[in-house]
Amino acid sequence: MVIVSMPPAPIMTATCACGAVEVRVFGKPIFSAVCYCNDCQKGAGEIEALPNAPAVRDGDGGTAYMLYRRDRFECAKGAERLKPHKLKETSPTNRVVATCCNSAMFVNFDRGPHWISAYRARFHGDLPPLQARICTKSRPDGVVPSDDVPSYKSYPPGLIFKLLASRIAMALGR
Repeated sequence: MVIVSMPPAPIMTATCACGAVEVRVFGKPIFSAVCYCNDCQKGAGEIEALPNAPAVRDGDGGTAYMLYRRDRFECAKGAERLKPHKLKETSPTNRVVATCCNSAMFVNFDRGPHWISAYRARFHGDLPPLQARICTKSRPDGVVPSDDVPSYKSYPPGLIFKLLASRIAMALGR
């Protein structure tokens, strides 16, 4: 007898501002954080400069994400409207935008990582709590991050551990 592991039921849905694009996530996120790195700030600024684009960054300049395993993320509607936005042509990182209303939806990669970073602001309902503020050494001048969750100048060891554990679980089909 072969036992097939079924993915957890969808627990959250994210949509673009106009509702033409919808993504679903299954299970709990690997991690939920606000990032202040230079690339996130630059990428968010470029997307926010698109016509009628909704805000990507929080009021303090950080970009909030929820990281999900690739196998627990799906586009349920409007995939044809998704377009990658790269900071440089050669970058493996894609900030994926819904072209219908220029909403930042998620970040994925041309190759490599097994996770997708979904923009937290696009989700509806009760969201998992933030776990950390990361890369705070790059936060905008004069911004003092809230002390509601731990802040890290770079990437916290717990994040690295959770990413490794999720990769192993994926490989084992769990």
